[in-house]
Amino acid sequence: MTIKEPSFTIGIEEEYLLVDQDTRDLVQEKPPALFNKLEESLRGQVSPEFLRSQIEIGTRVCKTIQEARDELTHLRATVGSLSGEFGLAPIASSTHPFAHWQDQQHTDKERYNMLARDLQQVGRRLVICGMHVHVAIEDEDLRIDLLGQAAYFLPHLLALSTSSPFWEGMQTGLKSYRLAVFDELPRTGLPHQFSSWSEYARAIELLVNAGLIEDATKLWWDLRPSARFPTLEMRITDVCPLVEDGVAIAALFRCVLRMLYRLRRQNQRWRHYPLFLVRENRWRAQRYGIEQGMVDFGKGEVVPFPTLLEELFELVAEDAAFFGCMAEVAHARTIVERGTSADRQLTRYDAVKKLGGSEHAALMSVVDGIVEETVMPPGAAKAAKPKAAKAHASS
Repeated sequence: MTIKEPSFTIGIEEEYLLVDQDTRDLVQEKPPALFNKLEESLRGQVSPEFLRSQIEIGTRVCKTIQEARDELTHLRATVGSLSGEFGLAPIASSTHPFAHWQDQQHTDKERYNMLARDLQQVGRRLVICGMHVHVAIEDEDLRIDLLGQAAYFLPHLLALSTSSPFWEGMQTGLKSYRLAVFDELPRTGLPHQFSSWSEYARAIELLVNAGLIEDATKLWWDLRPSARFPTLEMRITDVCPLVEDGVAIAALFRCVLRMLYRLRRQNQRWRHYPLFLVRENRWRAQRYGIEQGMVDFGKGEVVPFPTLLEELFELVAEDAAFFGCMAEVAHARTIVERGTSADRQLTRYDAVKKLGGSEHAALMSVVDGIVEETVMPPGAAKAAKPKAAKAHASS
């Protein structure tokens, strides 16, 4: 049976933490007046999140990556401007460098109250943020087919996005500590591979009928069929402070899905590898980001990440041209050249320490760097900013 080509429309959701501009610590509760202003300005595109110190924004359904970039830029600028009126600032980082989860409270909504009761301390530790990318795959069986194949590429996307090297004031040694926190939840990690939509639907129905979940929104896999939209929702990535980094990753994910669809049209598919092997690359991305490379299962050896990225570019070149997003995809090279947010955060921290700054001064400087990048217009990002680091050396 011939499957109609998916529309491949795209939508991006980002979660932000709100910090006090004076202390740089997380606020324990965002002012109700702030959220009212955000709702008034961003009708339907802003919502509360699990924690009171969090907010989530979402683009509309976009046909092009340029539309998505414009939406994200507007949403970030609005959140930054309105938060500033209350002495606050958003950070698009997957963890806060020194905040303590014990100080945070969850949002008082029935859905979140139920989550808090169910997850207990595992839920209370969720002081983390991510970026979710929806790509429309209207046919249900095709959606499930691509779900299983696309899992192979998820570690590559995670490596490019890493922005959570700190936790409660400590260097964790991981570039994405967010995943270590998130993986404490049930129903997380790489998605299971199903043979059809009906097999997937039966599995969900079993969990619902057993009273374990209300619906498929309680599946928190790295990639999942959305329970709300006819999309595949990529959820593995950290949220990126620089908007162009997030846009590049979203564009690359979209191109991967179309590449896999093209293979299917030719009665081909991406080679299946056991999930425990893909988990090895997931760990390497979580631990090292783009620094140490990942396993090429065909070669049976660790390959430097820049080499893997160039091979991925070749695979999706036709798709990047189809979507008109060659520049956005190529921006992934820039991420590798200047480092991810995690790399920049660690560099900034070390710079302040070398100048004689205290531990707390170094961490505050890291927050300042994230704040600056979060509301920075696309294309304005440069290398790390030593002046900002120097300003905190004596704090």
